[in-house]
Amino acid sequence: MLIKRKSIEQAESSRRPARKPKFAPVTLSEQDGVRYLHFGTEWVQGAMRIRKPDWPELEYAQQMMAWMLFIDAPQAIAQLGLGAATLTKFCYRQFPEASVTAVELNESVIGICASMFKLPAEDERLQVLQIDALDFVEDPANHGAFDVLQCDLYDATARGPVLDTPEFYQACSHCLAPHGVMTVNLFGDHPSFAKNIKAMKFAFEHVICLPEVHDGNVVALCFNTRPVIDKEALNARAAQVNAATKLPAKSWVKGILAAD
Repeated sequence: MLIKRKSIEQAESSRRPARKPKFAPVTLSEQDGVRYLHFGTEWVQGAMRIRKPDWPELEYAQQMMAWMLFIDAPQAIAQLGLGAATLTKFCYRQFPEASVTAVELNESVIGICASMFKLPAEDERLQVLQIDALDFVEDPANHGAFDVLQCDLYDATARGPVLDTPEFYQACSHCLAPHGVMTVNLFGDHPSFAKNIKAMKFAFEHVICLPEVHDGNVVALCFNTRPVIDKEALNARAAQVNAATKLPAKSWVKGILAAD
């Protein structure tokens, strides 16, 4: 993801180095009871409140669950980009009837999530795959297989999602069931934002962006089938989500109504 730790924010050049073929080192920091994941820079890739390891600590991560307004009982969920395992853990605990698949290319991220971020061991419901997200979504075996995709694909340079082409998003849409929803973490005030939105609109029937949070994070909801936006129904569902999870779902409704 793309927020900066205020305690370690430093002035940096507007020109960031190009992506390198090798992975940046996985590093950690802690402040005020929260453990942060970094890829060798001050950019935060994920966070966990140590006393509440399954709670989505960061607001953008909470917004990534906004698909819950449209799907109440998912059977299959996939996470592209493990980060600090925040969304993977939350979905695994919150939806005991669902299978949860996490896709992460960096073996070190998988290891640090298991050792430092309370990622559960794999079982009949939880699978962690060390593969490229593009290979995953292009695999015909995954087409139509998921109710939900959650996409958070950033590297250490924080220049925008590392997969952002129309072909990538079209492959993602193929992985969703007709009623499926994909949420994507974007960086709203970066040139990559417009490119990603254009690619999403090519691949999906409908795209809604929630209001910007943090230092630029914008979560987009992508639908294979255009949803019915009914204020009363969405508010009723938001109340259910909030009662069951404590997530601020009513604010998501406001953002959807404002954007749609």
